[in-house]
Amino acid sequence: MRFLNRLWCWFDDITGVSNWLLPILRHPVPPARKSAWFYVLGSATLFVFISQVVTGIALSSAYVASSARAYDTLLFINGTTLGRVVRGIHYYGASAMVILIGVHAIRVYLMGAYKYPRQMNWLTGVGLLLFTLLMVFTGQLLRWDQTGFWSSVIAAEQAGRTPLIGNWLGHFILAGDTAGGATLSRFFAAHVFFVPALIFLFLGFHLYLVLHNGISEPPKVGRPVDPRTYRRWYHDMLAHEGRPFWPDAAWRDAVSGFLMLATIVSLAVFIGPPALGKPPDPTIIQASPRPDWYFLWYYALLSVIPKWTEDWVILLGPLVFGLALVLLPLLADRGERSPVRRPWSIVIVIAIVVIIAYYGNVGHIAPWSPRLEAQPLPVEVVGTSSGPVADGARVFYEKGCEFCHTVAGNGGIRGPDLTYAADRLTPAQITTRIFSGAPNMPSYTGNLTQEQLSSLIAFLDSRHRRPPKPAALPIKSADNNQQPLH
Repeated sequence: MRFLNRLWCWFDDITGVSNWLLPILRHPVPPARKSAWFYVLGSATLFVFISQVVTGIALSSAYVASSARAYDTLLFINGTTLGRVVRGIHYYGASAMVILIGVHAIRVYLMGAYKYPRQMNWLTGVGLLLFTLLMVFTGQLLRWDQTGFWSSVIAAEQAGRTPLIGNWLGHFILAGDTAGGATLSRFFAAHVFFVPALIFLFLGFHLYLVLHNGISEPPKVGRPVDPRTYRRWYHDMLAHEGRPFWPDAAWRDAVSGFLMLATIVSLAVFIGPPALGKPPDPTIIQASPRPDWYFLWYYALLSVIPKWTEDWVILLGPLVFGLALVLLPLLADRGERSPVRRPWSIVIVIAIVVIIAYYGNVGHIAPWSPRLEAQPLPVEVVGTSSGPVADGARVFYEKGCEFCHTVAGNGGIRGPDLTYAADRLTPAQITTRIFSGAPNMPSYTGNLTQEQLSSLIAFLDSRHRRPPKPAALPIKSADNNQQPLH
């Protein structure tokens, strides 16, 4: 201990670090009491961000941002124990950052902590939220699989709908006319250099504002914010009731950060990162990419709205939401902070959470999307391993019917369930539907041989809820004539 004390004194003497560190540790914070743990969300996000920086540097030391080698280097990283854990920490850390910064924003909004004098605290936080979403979006492409590849193409297509500058935006995102190696290099540079630099800049300013304006006190009914008197009241409150940040509040930040990091590491060790999809192949136009869960609700929303409204939602949706976040502290900088006196704030938060949760679940199910990963129907579902029915089941899979239709819980859900197709349709009606098609089903005219068609109809005609009744057997009458049994 004596050696460490001497080392610290030497280091402090030549750097003067204690001149700025000690005031930060000793600065007073309001007494939070029952709501104290709500104030750890920001510091927990900071802990996770630091872990993202560390693991990101480790991954970049092995990752090659080349369209020819990026996928193989990720396979190599996944193939080592340490690489698998580091990539898992980075993956789950990204999800944790999105959740934490979102919940932190909700806490600040509900408690009215965006009001005077903390308007700029809120605006820098909005910037950090935007940059976090940019980080997870650009990171998705770096996996360089089918999902990441087509997600960048879809993003460029949506940006291309912007009036006047849409064509330029699309080319800027793709770094050219089509997605390729230049696109990967651009996303890698944004993910590793440009966006993190902006995060560090905004984060430093955000922390400075927290120290300059002080941590917001828990809201109280009947105690509105008045810019003319608030600062004097706040400083008087801290003088009488304030507690030093260290150790009174710092220990909660340390505990929350440790628990968050422990959770992320545990997930990385015991579950591991998600498996990579197939390598990107622009010729496979049947790909049905879905974004990671943070954008899944938006993907689902765009999939279910009427087609004529897509441009309006794509262009005006983010614009209106962004303007609302920016204008909020500028237009509502005073008045009541308690959510009890601002019930509409609770309604807005509940509505946003419900919308994201509902459409996120819809996006996970994706009823409009074919299940290209569906496997051939097992023998126990088909009922036989040979004959026309078994041949028809193979045709059902090979022609892609199973990607959109469910049979006994197997296959897609885009089209009608055909588990008991024969209870609803006759062979003639099945034939007509195969050849005529439907709004979401192509016509198979010219795509099936007569033998394939017969086998497919035999398979679908075998799908009964109950076995068909056997035909009536003839009996002999007294005069030895054959008569049917009625």
